[in-house]
Amino acid sequence: MKFEDVIKFHGHSCPGLAMGYVVAKAALEELGIKDRSQDEEIVCIVENDSCAVDAIQVMVGCTFGKGNLIFRDYGKQVYTFFNRKTGRAVRISVDFESKETEEEKKLWQRFMEGDRSPEVLEFVKKRKAEKINKILNAKKEEILKITYPQIKTPKEARVFKSLRCEICGEKVAEVRARILDGKILCIPCFEESL
Repeated sequence: MKFEDVIKFHGHSCPGLAMGYVVAKAALEELGIKDRSQDEEIVCIVENDSCAVDAIQVMVGCTFGKGNLIFRDYGKQVYTFFNRKTGRAVRISVDFESKETEEEKKLWQRFMEGDRSPEVLEFVKKRKAEKINKILNAKKEEILKITYPQIKTPKEARVFKSLRCEICGEKVAEVRARILDGKILCIPCFEESL
């Protein structure tokens, strides 16, 4: 699969997407896998919700819908892949740093504060393109830390009975339903009722 394939899915090119592409390629290589997961044979545990996760979905075939993409909100650029057929796991943490001058740091700060002047936008566009190029052309050892942990086999996707919320009338998975004063409620209605 090519980087253009993940761009098409994600909608634009950015350094985070490039990193996810590189991480996914490294994971498939390290686990000796040729094709993306058609079902749940490969599981990925992601520790962030960045653009990189979109590349992993496309490249590896791990999705929330299939239950083989597990999100842990740790804010870390760390990805653990598990092959159910072999029991092998690989953990990949991103170790990429882009050195910037004091002037570049100031321009980034202006952008983060909402400055969309032509000067700032041109700088951001140029720096993003440079980062993408650097990421895509780096050797994996230069930007990734790869380890092989022993992990407990992730559970397969579960299907739950649907119940109807007695306030809004919408269906909710039984395991997410709440009981309040003897009524079955979805989480939003439960929280509003407190």
